[in-house]
Amino acid sequence: MKNHMKIPALTGALSLMASGAMAQSLDETVNTIFANSTGWFVSLIFSPFPGTSFPWIVAWLVVAATVFTIYFGVIQFRAFPHSIALVRGDYSDPDDAGEVSHFQALATALSGTVGLGNIAGVAVAVGIGGPGATFWMILAGLMGMASKFTECTLGVKYRNEYADGTVSGGPMYYMVKGFEERGLPMGRVLAVMFSIFCILGALGGGNMFQANQAHAQITNVVGDYPGWITGIIFAGIVFAVIVGGLKSIASVTEKVVPFMGVLYVLTAVIILLMNFDKIGWAFGQIFEGAFTGLGVAGGMVGALIQGFKRAAFSNEAGVGSAAIAHSAVRTKEPITEGFVSLLEPFIDTVVICTMTALVIIITGQLMVDPNTGLYMVGEGGAIQTVDGNSGVALTSAAFSASFGWFKYILAIAVILFAFSTMISWSYYGLKAWTFLFGEGKGKEVAFKVIFCLFVVIGAAANLGPVIDFSDAAIFAMAVVNIIALYFLMPIVKRELHSYLSRLKTGEIKKFN
Repeated sequence: MKNHMKIPALTGALSLMASGAMAQSLDETVNTIFANSTGWFVSLIFSPFPGTSFPWIVAWLVVAATVFTIYFGVIQFRAFPHSIALVRGDYSDPDDAGEVSHFQALATALSGTVGLGNIAGVAVAVGIGGPGATFWMILAGLMGMASKFTECTLGVKYRNEYADGTVSGGPMYYMVKGFEERGLPMGRVLAVMFSIFCILGALGGGNMFQANQAHAQITNVVGDYPGWITGIIFAGIVFAVIVGGLKSIASVTEKVVPFMGVLYVLTAVIILLMNFDKIGWAFGQIFEGAFTGLGVAGGMVGALIQGFKRAAFSNEAGVGSAAIAHSAVRTKEPITEGFVSLLEPFIDTVVICTMTALVIIITGQLMVDPNTGLYMVGEGGAIQTVDGNSGVALTSAAFSASFGWFKYILAIAVILFAFSTMISWSYYGLKAWTFLFGEGKGKEVAFKVIFCLFVVIGAAANLGPVIDFSDAAIFAMAVVNIIALYFLMPIVKRELHSYLSRLKTGEIKKFN
């Protein structure tokens, strides 16, 4: 009798093992197909200069940010106080065209950038480039403020304003209308190219990377299970929201995500205060690593590359995505949104990313060789960590070293950040999609279905292929966008001089 009872139990166990193996093999299959199909694109974007390991795309972003910083006379520092006044609403005229206030536009754009780039992206940078990557990340954030200023000014200037009060704007529109105004060719070609890359960026960094790291943090709390399960659940919720249903979920997330952001920063501040005596040492590691590499793979150049790559992925300065969100602001002065938008890289990269990096360094997650005092580098070129963590798991371990319960809070934060970023990027991608294929319910639903399919792919694929494709897609947007910015920056300078002269004479008045 007992043997007969064992047979169903054994059969059930074997079927459970088989289903687990099938689920695992599905993840591996998805990852292999994805890596093989996107490898050429990643190689093209990140190919180095001949004879070096320095990717041309990183130099492209660095040069652009430097050019805009010089051309506009270090505008990120000159305009900082006025930017704060604009966000407070001191100069806001309630009768201006647009849909949202300066503060709301900033908050909307930040919801698409503050999140996993700060939590997981910083860990990737520090894990590969060492503490020195943080210095280059901060520098990239400060210089990127000028890039953001340029693109968001143009986004408002060349937006479409409709009779019902809604607006549409972004690089696609200033490429077409701005180039026509200056009598330049190729504006529409650039707009089409940007839209294609924007769709890829929405599917990559704004979607797959979010799903991937959300799954990583969930498994860090509940244990390992196949990624496609997380992907299907996320895809179902995202689809319901972006199609127009479950408005209550969107409204709750809209309120909770800023709260989670504040909680994350406050926790980081508390950990830094608890380890106040180590802050000076940590900054010493950052500065020394920035110029020596402290033994990490690639040395100083490796730290610089990782810092700039992760900063661009986090704050998206020069990419053009934020110009789509900022275009909806209520104003008749395009330059004012340029001022407001330059605060975004500062908050996102200079403040939040730096805090994350400091917590990882101070809590001793990076392994040091006691004989040499240098960081221990593994076979793949990444620094060895205490438990072999990388990405979001490394940040979670760093915060949990001081507060064991924080991994549960971070799991919720990651899910909410991932969700809000997906919603924001689905909007960016949809705007690019409708620019290419025209308006219409059927066309919009087609994009939304594709977007949700990539949620599942992102959760099931490994971090390596996902993060490579995400970087490549977003940086491809920057290639096209920055070309347009170079041609259109004289228009921004004209707007800047006009506004500052009228501000000085008192023609532009405070309303509050």
